[in-house]
Amino acid sequence: MAIDDRNGKTAEPLRYSFEFFPPKSEDMADQLWKTVDDLTDWAPDFVSVTYGAGGTTREPTLSTVRRLIAETPLRTASHLTCVGATKEEVHQVVEQFRAVGVKHFVALRGDPQGGMGTPYQPHPGGYANAAELVAGLRELGDFEISVSAYPEKHPESPDATSDIDMLKRKVDNGACRALTQFFFDNDIFERYLERVRAAGISIPIVPGIMPIQNLTQLKRFASMCGASIPGFLDERFAGLDEQPQARAEVAAVVAAEQIEDLVRRGISDFHLYTMNRSALVASTLGNLGLRPQNRSREGAGAAA
Repeated sequence: MAIDDRNGKTAEPLRYSFEFFPPKSEDMADQLWKTVDDLTDWAPDFVSVTYGAGGTTREPTLSTVRRLIAETPLRTASHLTCVGATKEEVHQVVEQFRAVGVKHFVALRGDPQGGMGTPYQPHPGGYANAAELVAGLRELGDFEISVSAYPEKHPESPDATSDIDMLKRKVDNGACRALTQFFFDNDIFERYLERVRAAGISIPIVPGIMPIQNLTQLKRFASMCGASIPGFLDERFAGLDEQPQARAEVAAVVAAEQIEDLVRRGISDFHLYTMNRSALVASTLGNLGLRPQNRSREGAGAAA
């Protein structure tokens, strides 16, 4: 894909990564591995697997990551949280993932143990926040470390300045990339990126793109994590509640349009939240003029 940016230059080649979550049932496992199979030939830069707060999905995450590394060519990263765990427990988890070949962690504080919207209480013997977790990971090994970023600020941050200060602490402690919370207003992201750069943060800030599976459900989730839903989305999806095919086509067009606009603004890396479903992601990439590469799948994969 070649889209001219605002300076009239041809944009850099588009790079993208995919996020999966570990399955909780046999049916969900079948869905995940079908999705992995469908998306492998799109040759993402890397894929990541989420990890529940307090290690609630440690074993499913470890199992998923192990299989991705062993059976696919996908460069694989694991999420890691520090909620509800001592430093020693976190270190044990790191060693488990290192043993299966993980070289890239997405280091997150994690949601409060009581769920989103409840007060966060650091474990007295653990890492207090993601910045401390990044520092701990950096001491444990030469890992690639990605972190989170929030164009509309983390819902627990008192203000945008405090939020960016936390991102800078994570970067100063060794983070090499930030993956953002999903958003749908690119002006919000551009203003955020300007503030981040003004704060002296130079690592890649990778937009998180959420192809919309269900707008009603997305609104509920967005309200909990502080992301806004622009009114134009209601207009684009109006009258499509009982038309799943048309709704999916609109969703793929909306996501592709968002990416195209960000490319024109100088962005070339994107992190797509797959929700363990391939169709919308593949349609979005297809709408951008991209095609699967059909590369060989022989041999084991690699950790990102």
